[in-house]
This record gives sequence, C-alpha cells and structure tokens, in this order.
Amino acid sequence: MGPVCGLLCAFGAVALLTASVSASGANDKRIKKLREAIEEFQTRDQRLQDVGWRLVRGNAAFCENRIPSVGLQLQDTASYGRPDLVSTALGLTTAFAVQTAARGSPAGEAGTFTRNRGVARMGNVDPNTWEAARAGSWQRLTRAHNWIDEALKKPGAVTFVFADGSQSALTPVPVCATRFELASHSTRALSEGKRVVIGERFPAFEWEEEDEFAGVVAHELAHNLLGHRAWLDREGRKRRAIRLTEREADRLMPWLMANAGYDPEAAYRFMVRWGKKYDRGLFRKRTHDGWDERAEFIAAELPLIAELMEREGKADWPVHFRREIEADPGASASKDLARHD
Repeated sequence: MGPVCGLLCAFGAVALLTASVSASGANDKRIKKLREAIEEFQTRDQRLQDVGWRLVRGNAAFCENRIPSVGLQLQDTASYGRPDLVSTALGLTTAFAVQTAARGSPAGEAGTFTRNRGVARMGNVDPNTWEAARAGSWQRLTRAHNWIDEALKKPGAVTFVFADGSQSALTPVPVCATRFELASHSTRALSEGKRVVIGERFPAFEWEEEDEFAGVVAHELAHNLLGHRAWLDREGRKRRAIRLTEREADRLMPWLMANAGYDPEAAYRFMVRWGKKYDRGLFRKRTHDGWDERAEFIAAELPLIAELMEREGKADWPVHFRREIEADPGASASKDLARHD
C-alpha cells in the first residue's frame, strides 16, 4: 500500500465547512461540525486502508512489483483551506498528524499511531518546518510521503517522533505496489496503474459485510496487478478491449480475496448484490458484461481456488490464473486515468 499523497487535497465537504466556520465565527458548534466531517471521512478512509492492506499484504508473494510499507498515512493541515480551524477542531499542535494506520500493518500493530496524533519528526526530518505553498495545497504532504517511501527502502526501522516527545519505530514489510486513496464527493471506483481510488460516496461503504466491500477493492487492485492500464494504452480503449480487462479483473477478484483471508465466494455475492441494484437495463455500461454474466465468470473460478487452497494453502494466480489478454506491464502509461468501474 504505502503512504499516499493527497487524500485531503480535494476534501470538498471539509473545505465548505471551514468556509462556513470562517463566515460565522469559530464557535464551538461550528468547530464540532468540522471535526465530525473530518472524522466521518477518516472512518471511511480507515476502512479502505484496512481492506487494501490486507489484500496487498496477502498477495505480496505473488506480485512481481513489491514495495516496503508500514501501512501509515499522514495528514497535513496545510491541505485544508483553513489550517488554523482544522488544528483547533482536531486539537493539533503540529501541522502533521496521523491520518490512518492500516489494521494488521506495522503502523497498526504498533498501537501508537492513533488517528490525529501529532507528528513532530520523521527520522531526522521535521516536515512541519517545510514551507507550504499555500493553504489548501497538497505538495508538502506529497513530499512527506515520498520521504517515507524512500526511507523505507533502506535497511532498518524508521523512527517517528510524536508531538508529545514520545517515539515509535516502524520496520516495513513487502506488499504489492498499489496505493489506496479515498476521493471526496466521488461515487466512483477506479484504478490507474499505481493507485486504487474509491469515492467516499461509493455505495458499498454502506454495506456492513467487509468481505463484500473487499470485492470492490480487489476488483480495482486486479486491474493494477494485471497491467491493464499499460495494455489499454497500447491497444486502445475500444469497448471490446475494456470489456476484456473488466472480465479479467472480475475473475481475479476471488483469487486476491482468498489469499487475503477473505471468503472468495463473497466476490460472487458482491457482484449479485451490486448488479441487481446498480447495473441493470439501459443503465448498464456497455464496456462491461452484464452483471449476471460477470457473476457467472466469478463463480467459475471458485472451484479451482477452493482446490488450490485445500491442496497448497494459497491461490497462486501467476501460475494458475488463465489470462485473456497478453499484458505488457512495461508499456508506457498515458497521463489520464484508465477508469475502471
């Protein structure tokens, strides 16, 4: 997973609330609403990071492109339109603080990287002293996450110093090289080669079943692991080509879930649940198979996955998964997102 840059860059709902606070005075009621809005966003972000970490960690042994990660994301008050109001709402004395620590990751297991805990130093660097371009900018947060990425490539642990002076060291573990990002105001789910982006208003966030929600994330992750963006850049984004990549992502979904300890049959349940409500009739995307066909393709993978898990204890998809396209992960990528829903 790795730290991502800019989860709060386009945090529209919070931006509106900070503007409201500014116009009416920073009273307790407004500050409370601001804090609640941030916490609601963070709760959904935490769910995404928890599921994403489990998928990329559980499949790390099968990914060609792996990176060291600790499952930590930071936030920077400079990413907001009114950093001062955000600091007041969250009780921060530093600009940088913990955003999420993925469940089961080194950061999550440490127990010290709690939400909104101020961060004073990363190793020998104090990111709070870095100049921020302007209020609402994301560049400084990106710089901090890039620093962490580079530090994790070196042997040993990386030590973080909190605002209260206490310290916590994290040693990375290998994961599949994909980051997960929550997008404000969006209802979309898409992948673009190195990231999986899920909108905060994506309907599956309302589902209680984590296994079925994991199906959403696993589908988008599958696009990245199978090199679909590069292949579409080379072959073109005609309807048939996109449909082939969507079909492969559907079929790989339960493999990724099985290796992460999720019920692979939940991928089938997810598609049935999703399709019956959101993918019917005139509203169906013609770049995708019908939801019932998609569910059948997923179901066809389940017996082989069950056999492999019983015999080998793993679903080795690089060896046993049947490809429908010949992807070239080394192909150049275009600047625009290859949007997969």
